[in-house]
Amino acid sequence: MSVASRPRLSAEERRHELLAAASRVFARSSYRGATTAEIAREAGVTEPILYRHFASKRDLYLACLDDALGSFREAAERALAEDPDGCLGAIVDEYVAKRARTRLVDLWIQALNEAGDDPVIAKALRAQIRDVHAFVVDVIERGQRAGTLNAERDAVAEAWLFVAGGLLATIDQRLGGLLGADLERVRASRRDYMHP
Repeated sequence: MSVASRPRLSAEERRHELLAAASRVFARSSYRGATTAEIAREAGVTEPILYRHFASKRDLYLACLDDALGSFREAAERALAEDPDGCLGAIVDEYVAKRARTRLVDLWIQALNEAGDDPVIAKALRAQIRDVHAFVVDVIERGQRAGTLNAERDAVAEAWLFVAGGLLATIDQRLGGLLGADLERVRASRRDYMHP
């Protein structure tokens, strides 16, 4: 379909499409490696249209991080609503099932490369990781109060281990199965440790 014959999208719909395309490009490349021309091509628009929605590549990148965080939280809340006793395992299952859309940890790994050189990206990444950590602490504490998670576990420490596990699983995926069957063993061990 030519650009001229494509249906017009609302600004919100266009922004959503641009964020999805940019997230794909950033996740497979990097912030530095991705170009706005590449992102525009991926989205099927011109660079001027991209710049109508985002003032700079950095603004687009930060918006991708925020969008991925929002998608993660929506997926996590949906998983918890559908399987309240599953707690952390339900979140992991939902994230893995929706991984192609969410891309949160992929973008975090890319942002780590930029964080040393760009204090704005470093600040955004710190805030996001702390936000996810606080969310997971809350999930653990709710599970402990409900009796589905072991009340003797330190929710703050366990939430950091959950975040670290997400990073490890993403590294495993990017390296084509670094851990092999050990990844499921880690998950099973954590599940046994966390459940009464």
